[in-house]
Amino acid sequence: MRPRLTAILTLAFVGFICISCGGIVDPSQNQMDAISGTISPGGSRLHPFSASKTGELTVKLGNLSPASQPLIGVQWVQAAGDGTCNGGLMQSNQFAPANTTAITGQISSGNYCIIIYDSVGLVQPENYTGTISHP
Repeated sequence: MRPRLTAILTLAFVGFICISCGGIVDPSQNQMDAISGTISPGGSRLHPFSASKTGELTVKLGNLSPASQPLIGVQWVQAAGDGTCNGGLMQSNQFAPANTTAITGQISSGNYCIIIYDSVGLVQPENYTGTISHP
């Protein structure tokens, strides 16, 4: 009986430690970062952010205006050690329409960037809005 009690107490202690360390964040508890800017033909804009824990990332595009092209490119990249946005590519959506989820996936704690860019040959500057939801 004693080994069984020891095993139960050990498992309970490990469970308590895992829960108290934060674990995976429920997406409903995510931080929401608003993004906006203007993309010139052939241009891009960087939006650095940090995820404090493991969880789910969602990047939603809002409006594009004047919407001469209904699509725009969105990339999720790791930030490099020097803080720049030229680390490894995590996910890309070359043809993200306005008012939709452009990127979604699991994210680990760390520094990242969302890059909004002209992927379709804009003919004039486009204003955009959106949100980055992350732990």
